[in-house]
Amino acid sequence: MYKILTIRDRIRVPPELFSKDIEEAVGESIKKSYEGVLDKTHGLFLALTKINEIGEGVIIPGDGAVYYNVTFEVLVYKPELHEVVEGKVNEIAEYGAFIKIGPLDGLVHVSQVMDDYVSYSKSQSLSGKQTKRTLKVGDVVLARVIAISLRSLQDAKIGLTMRQEGLGKAEWYEEKKKGVKK
Repeated sequence: MYKILTIRDRIRVPPELFSKDIEEAVGESIKKSYEGVLDKTHGLFLALTKINEIGEGVIIPGDGAVYYNVTFEVLVYKPELHEVVEGKVNEIAEYGAFIKIGPLDGLVHVSQVMDDYVSYSKSQSLSGKQTKRTLKVGDVVLARVIAISLRSLQDAKIGLTMRQEGLGKAEWYEEKKKGVKK
């Protein structure tokens, strides 16, 4: 889920940014400190959206930088347990499909793709034995978040399922709605 967070922090502006406008210099320092950082509590910080307030600068002896108390807003992404997400399949492996959901990847294990025996094809697709439904790279799907582990950006793990009613590829749901038996 995407959210806008309001944060109050002391921001360090290094001397090489002193020639810039104060708001621009503070903005660059915030972006350098926050953007692309994964926090367990708040999620992945994506972008600075607005600087609300910049306090008076403080110089600490021995450090050439200026420190400002700043209130600002950032856009964050944090997947929520049981949230339904839309994503695009970007890789298929023997054990499941990797789905791009926002700025992170989630994994749908083969046992969670559909209510059917699923087999892997070397042409990078997963196929249901009875239903003949296929999942391949580039497909857009709906999935539900069933597990979240946000230790670090490299070790972020999001488990997904597509076995529930209304999930999976849109055409699967349409087939079921129209009563097409597969």
